[in-house]
Amino acid sequence: MEETYLLNHPGVKKSILAGGTGPMPHFPPGTKLVFHFQTLLDNFERTVIDDSRLAGRPAEIFVGKMFKMEVWETLLTSMRIGEVAEFWCDAVHTGLYPIVSKGMRLIAQGKDPLEGQRHMCGMGNMFHYHSTGFPELDELMRTPQPLIFIMELLQVRDPMSYHRESWMMEKDEKLQTVPTLHMQGNALVKQRRFSEAASKYKEAVLLLKTVQSKEMPGDIDYINLGRMIVPLELNYCQCMLELEEYYEVIEHTTELLEKHKGKSCVCINTFPTTELDSL
Repeated sequence: MEETYLLNHPGVKKSILAGGTGPMPHFPPGTKLVFHFQTLLDNFERTVIDDSRLAGRPAEIFVGKMFKMEVWETLLTSMRIGEVAEFWCDAVHTGLYPIVSKGMRLIAQGKDPLEGQRHMCGMGNMFHYHSTGFPELDELMRTPQPLIFIMELLQVRDPMSYHRESWMMEKDEKLQTVPTLHMQGNALVKQRRFSEAASKYKEAVLLLKTVQSKEMPGDIDYINLGRMIVPLELNYCQCMLELEEYYEVIEHTTELLEKHKGKSCVCINTFPTTELDSL
């Protein structure tokens, strides 16, 4: 196993454990990289901190999209498809790893990786990050240190070959996508395909909420986005009602009523079996 330093990247050493296949891929901006990884401490025991295989799904990053762990893009774009390599990275490259790891763990648990970080300026975020909720990650926050990453590059997907996730979209693109999702949801409701319709409404709500999260609460843009969200959430709830997902309906409608307490009344009515009142 030959160990080499990556050209123009001080503090990174690479050892190829298994060679990949084919020529070196091209990695234009937006390229989707799908990979498995292990993260190990650089100690005698080589303690494993994270393992994507144990989480049950590979990880993904997109070239040029300012992923917090910039060094990972460097590592992966040095690999062929199918290659397995071990990388030693100096502490200068690993300082943000606890934040990245926390986000990935929350995603694996079905939780929002940004929960608790919204509307916090830089100083607030800094103090928030000192407690990740995971003792081993808190220790890495207190004492930045070199880490070892074992990576297997599974797929390299061209930017035009996959559905763009919401976080990859610019603000205007998100706002333009919402009416399309709304209309698609309406059409699915008329076909009584309530589960698929609910997914469309939910996706539209998430797009609007990600845009709203960048605005200051109380500002006119924040308020207007909230008004756009309400009918979509009601449509989603009515679909859930048709699907007899009553706890889901109660949770969402209670949240809506709490948000709009003391404001204009949010009314939730029954609707005909062929069409939603709020379409």
